[in-house]
Amino acid sequence: MPVIAVVNRKGGSGKSTLATHLAAYFANAGVAVMLGDVDRQQSTQTWLRLRGTQHLPRSVPIVGWAVDPRRVLRPPAGVHQVVLDTPGGLRGFDLARVAAFADVILMPVCNSVFDRESAADCHAELMALPRVASGRCKVAAVGMRLDGRTKAAEVLEAWARGLKLPFIGVLREAQAYVRCVEQGLTLFDLPAEQAQVDLAQWKPIVEWLEPVLDVVHQPVIRRNPVVIRPALQNPLRDEASETVRRSAKLPRAGLFGWLTAPRFLQRQS
Repeated sequence: MPVIAVVNRKGGSGKSTLATHLAAYFANAGVAVMLGDVDRQQSTQTWLRLRGTQHLPRSVPIVGWAVDPRRVLRPPAGVHQVVLDTPGGLRGFDLARVAAFADVILMPVCNSVFDRESAADCHAELMALPRVASGRCKVAAVGMRLDGRTKAAEVLEAWARGLKLPFIGVLREAQAYVRCVEQGLTLFDLPAEQAQVDLAQWKPIVEWLEPVLDVVHQPVIRRNPVVIRPALQNPLRDEASETVRRSAKLPRAGLFGWLTAPRFLQRQS
């Protein structure tokens, strides 16, 4: 079961926007996905409650998971993809246990010197962890809330190159993200013609993710993949959904089991 964790120490970097959109991308591709919220503010759980009021025939339900180590947790059977939203200020043991749980860590980074310095410090700490240093947990950066009229994307790309940090895409500052989040939606839930420019920016991100997630654990192909009806075409989903369905993993017996803490406390680094 592949796990994507969205990590950035600095608040306001767009972690919840990135996490909710990733979860909706998989859900619209027919993959059973769980959106875990490690953040005390529980922003993604609020978004999920709003999403529950919407009629979304193209999307399979997204399962919520408020990760709280004080409670016994058992994520539901049948989940094939996990996306984790994490709090700001993550460091030390808390950062290490997220890295021990994740197969991919995405770092949303805005273009300011404060954002870049904070992300660079977090990246350096991640690279000191055995699971990240060995390549078992991949780390990449995504430029967030960038003004297309400036050279912000070039600045961030050069910054990431200097850190030898994969820089896999940029998402512009757009009111469409704000309007969607307020309704429990994402760009992937809209008709393609309403968000064509912004959807195109997601293409390199999901193209980088798919082969990485495809090699996580031993793949088990679903014999009867979920069929997405072709009505209301989404160009990214149409191009990638078959690949995502092929890479969906069946849960192994006892993968989570009954835990006294989240699974990322159990996995060996």
